[in-house]
Amino acid sequence: MVNNMPFVASLRRIFRMRRIRHNLESPRYLLKWLFISALIGIVAGIGAIIFFEAIQLSTAFFLGRIVGYLPPGPAGEGSSVVTNFWSSARPWLLPVITTLGGLISGIIVFTFAPEAEGHGTDSAIKAFHEGKAMRARVPLVKVIASAITIGSGGSGGREGPSAQISAGFGSLLATALHLDVQDRRIALATGIGSGIGAIFRAPLGGAILAAEILYKHDLETEAIIPALMASIIGYSVFGLWSGWNPIFATSGNLAFTSPPQLLYYIVLGILCGVVGIMYARGFYGITHIFHRLSLPNWIKPGIGGLLVGLIGLVVPQALGMGYGWVQVSMSAPGLLQIPVWVILLLPFVKILTTGLSIGSGGSGGIFGPGMVIGGILGALVWRLCYHVLPGVPDNPAPFVIVGMMALFGGVAHAPLAVMLMVAEMTGNLSMLAPAMIAVGISSIIVGEISIYSNQVDTRANSPAHRLQMSFPLLSTISVHDAMAPLAIKFSPVQTVAEAERKLSQRIETGAPVVDAKGNLQGILTLTDIQHVPLEERETCLVRDAMKRDVVKLYPYDTLDDALEQLASHHISWMPVVSIENESGGQLVLGWLSAAHITHAYRSTLLKDSRRMSGVVKGTVMIEVTIEPSMPLTGSTLNTLRLPPESLIVSIRRGDELIFPRADVTMQVDDVVTFLVSPRYEKNLRDYLRGPETPTQPQDKVLTDVKK
Repeated sequence: MVNNMPFVASLRRIFRMRRIRHNLESPRYLLKWLFISALIGIVAGIGAIIFFEAIQLSTAFFLGRIVGYLPPGPAGEGSSVVTNFWSSARPWLLPVITTLGGLISGIIVFTFAPEAEGHGTDSAIKAFHEGKAMRARVPLVKVIASAITIGSGGSGGREGPSAQISAGFGSLLATALHLDVQDRRIALATGIGSGIGAIFRAPLGGAILAAEILYKHDLETEAIIPALMASIIGYSVFGLWSGWNPIFATSGNLAFTSPPQLLYYIVLGILCGVVGIMYARGFYGITHIFHRLSLPNWIKPGIGGLLVGLIGLVVPQALGMGYGWVQVSMSAPGLLQIPVWVILLLPFVKILTTGLSIGSGGSGGIFGPGMVIGGILGALVWRLCYHVLPGVPDNPAPFVIVGMMALFGGVAHAPLAVMLMVAEMTGNLSMLAPAMIAVGISSIIVGEISIYSNQVDTRANSPAHRLQMSFPLLSTISVHDAMAPLAIKFSPVQTVAEAERKLSQRIETGAPVVDAKGNLQGILTLTDIQHVPLEERETCLVRDAMKRDVVKLYPYDTLDDALEQLASHHISWMPVVSIENESGGQLVLGWLSAAHITHAYRSTLLKDSRRMSGVVKGTVMIEVTIEPSMPLTGSTLNTLRLPPESLIVSIRRGDELIFPRADVTMQVDDVVTFLVSPRYEKNLRDYLRGPETPTQPQDKVLTDVKK
């Protein structure tokens, strides 16, 4: 426990500091997350490079070398020249290759990491809400399996694996730094945003996506600042390797200058909403069909791949990611060369091939296909209206761009993030104005339907915030107010038998182990004692049997955090410790159990008082109704002996607001508002209760430590 290196001790204090809500501008908070976000961003950028190259190599091998066909790519990533599928060397091999790719992907996924099945973003969202750590092997398996799925012609996106790489690293980093459950979630959300922002070259959209994609109707505001830092670092790393051009190239004269065109965008928004519903229901409908098949899981992606290959023989535009066909559709000459029947079928065929490729158990993302479907819908509206209806622009790019935003922004319940991402991907902000109305209409039509099955409605519906939202009072009570003084503690040099005899006389199931200075060394429970053979307990020392990796609390943590820690770690109590001193030690100040939390909660409910954040930083406001037994009753303000750093802000008597003057007398039922420093909040509450209520022993210890 002792560490004589000041830098290391300081670093540990930064990462183990109490998480401060609504104080994101705290220098210590920013320093902590700057370090964490930088590491996540670097991994996101490197992971995006590796995954991008893996897709390129896989595509060149499976479709290029074996089939002899390479789909077009977006202008920012290479040539967008259309290669005729039927002029390729061996088009008849396509179903064989897509089947082989599906089988290889299925074998890899279901052998090494079954949780890598499907689209990775949804898995990362689930890990966020459940607060679970992701296995280290999942990102690696996801990269390999997704590259094979997409490279062999499967319809999937690259955002899911990218998100899972950096989200998985964020989870691992949280474990290594012993971050609490909520910080683990923020690190994971930061990974989602930075991974997607890097590989799509859309850092701002990726950062907003980290906060928006977790919920249908809410935002994870605490993730925005860390995600902004990580996303720009990930984008910078990826940009140094790939260049800084947007993924899609558009003409520089795009602009919204004709308000009557809004009618076309309204129609496009309606279409995107309807097709978005079809995309979500169709994808999960196909997924459920494959789940019901009585076949080994690793075979199912092969079946899906076979069907995708057969469809690709008719509509090769539905193969792979499809970004190249969106690029082709952004220019009038390119779009006019595609047969109308292909444009009419492609959005629906793309839904089918995505469901067969990913819903069958293959690996890949659904973000990219969703934008392709929306972009082709926009191209379809332009193609049907061009030279037929008035006011249609000569360039289809505006319709394609707005279509991408409207369809996936609505069905993913991330309208702001998707609009920003598409604007960054196309290097064009001018279409945000008409996109607003199209995305809004699409979102209204989609309603509660989502392409991400693990999204929840709001933070109140997420395990990440359920305690805080369900019991808001717990977030106003500190651990210091609820903890109990230590009734028993062990020395590392005691024998296990001595510790067992101590516990046998008490109701506690364990106790902290402290050194001669009172610093925490570990904990010893009855379960730990039972693991020591009976004949060895007289000679075995406590330090050899105790747990050293201890989950602990700090005095000014809030009870909602404490209850979440107890629940997530499946333990019944935790020691309460001071902030690390210069030698790296932490004094044990007391302990907290679920029973203590319940008692503090009920006691606070019974008090006719209310606590809220103060108008001045570092203060709290307490609103108290004066009762006959209180020492304030009948006293004038100039005779009161309030604790230090406490003052009366206002007195409400019935409908009258009384200014707190020295000669004002406190009366029963007066509602008095106090402003107090958190350090003396306990003293003020004790004073209001009266001298007959004893002060708990740990209060003096805590005050001394804080001094």
